[in-house]
Amino acid sequence: MSLFQILMIAMSAFFSFKVYQHIQTLEDEKPENDDKSQNGFSPFDPQTLALKADEAFEKGDLKKAFALLDEANVKDPNNAEILGKLGYISAKEERNNEAISYYQEALYREGNNDIFHNALASLYRKSGEFSKAEEHFKEALQIDAAYDVTYYNYANLLVDMQRFAEAFVMYEKALEINPELSEAKTEMDKIKDKI
Repeated sequence: MSLFQILMIAMSAFFSFKVYQHIQTLEDEKPENDDKSQNGFSPFDPQTLALKADEAFEKGDLKKAFALLDEANVKDPNNAEILGKLGYISAKEERNNEAISYYQEALYREGNNDIFHNALASLYRKSGEFSKAEEHFKEALQIDAAYDVTYYNYANLLVDMQRFAEAFVMYEKALEINPELSEAKTEMDKIKDKI
């Protein structure tokens, strides 16, 4: 074999190796700015999506926050916190039936949550379903009997139901827990003459 033939074989091998390397890098490259995977979802995990949703919510972008949480919920449908946040945004956007569904599902996943019970009670109160609202306020108090907001909101429901003496007692309990809750004092003054 001549020197020329050896050089040609070496050059062919070198160029073949370079073509092989180039083909490998083409297969490994992903398109830039492609933040969606093949199934249409982002590559982020549910916790990251929830954090991004919190950021969007803080900026006032409820639609983006909801979309991110909705995707997180698809990826982790058993996460009560994500369901609760979906319920909260739905309620903020006056989609009360949808909010109720999310909160009910959140309670199914994490039944021992007074905040979810409070939220459901407020939504039921708003829709005039007072007995359901009362059930959820009672559940919330069984879970956390030291949360002034529950007593205050329950008292407001009792006023709506014209059970003024019971409402007065609930406002008093809210003030015992939080003497700075001036709203409770104001509401008590409004119903004193109805007892």
